[in-house]
Amino acid sequence: MREIQMREALREAMQEEMRRDERVFLMGEEVAEYNGAYKVSQGMLEEFGARRVIDTPIAELGFAGIGVGAAMNGLRPVIEFMTFNFSLVAIDQVVNAAAKMLSMSGGQFNVPMVFRGPSGSAGTLAAQHSQVFESWYANVPGLKVISPSNPYDAKGLLKSAIRDNDPVIFMESEQMYGDKGEVPEGEYLIPIGVADVKRAGTDVTLVSYNKMMKVVLAAAEELAKQGISAEVIDLRTIRPLDHETIIQSVKKTNRLVVVDESWPFASISSEIAFRVQRNAFDYLDAPVLRVNGSDVPMPYALPLVGAYLPSLEKVVKAVNEVMYLRK
Repeated sequence: MREIQMREALREAMQEEMRRDERVFLMGEEVAEYNGAYKVSQGMLEEFGARRVIDTPIAELGFAGIGVGAAMNGLRPVIEFMTFNFSLVAIDQVVNAAAKMLSMSGGQFNVPMVFRGPSGSAGTLAAQHSQVFESWYANVPGLKVISPSNPYDAKGLLKSAIRDNDPVIFMESEQMYGDKGEVPEGEYLIPIGVADVKRAGTDVTLVSYNKMMKVVLAAAEELAKQGISAEVIDLRTIRPLDHETIIQSVKKTNRLVVVDESWPFASISSEIAFRVQRNAFDYLDAPVLRVNGSDVPMPYALPLVGAYLPSLEKVVKAVNEVMYLRK
């Protein structure tokens, strides 16, 4: 099977859906003439023209609102934020318009649209360009939140998101656009709301999503050298959360460590920890542990960035703790 980059997988998803459905269009900063800030939309202007690949001013609130109106009128927009840090400028449209419209209209207006772009840290970009927004948007009824970790999942999930009749927040990672993975050439979809067991194991369950999956999978390899068998679950979708896959794994392994790049308070890992203690308490042989980003704004200096983020060493340490091993 061929290997392509994450940016290519995302591009193929949009291209295939735009060829399939003339109502789909892409809009955002630098998506057309510049081929995308991260070259995700490279070549799309040439194929689809300026009516369907639309460059915008630096005005997230404005073009997010245009997207909501277009969706209410029967189109299926894909709105690209150069980074979800900039989505804060448009959060009123995302939360108060897109997410609530179906409910507020008594079911008269669907808002079939995708807001997509990178979330989370991307090196030494400091506090205002490094936030993790999955938990922010997952807090909102009416939104679906997707956060893939590899090109295969990214393509299949983005195609499903574009076809969905509800607004979808699609979170990527700047640091993963160049990552390569196997992606079939034929048509395929991945259902929203289904987690994936990336590695089977018997001793401890590790749960994560997005680029932290790299850390978790590396930690699982290291733990195997210690004789610890880790089951690794990639959430893929944050809302709706596939808690059943997590619960079934914990019932088998009896231990859980959640790795989540976001701040620890009110995070995705907090929700998972609650659900497991609520639904699988009697199966736990140790308290649920979380490995999060530090509870401070992201620093700029590279050594401090490393100290801030979850790491292989931090994950291994947490697993040793739930296994009651002192290392």
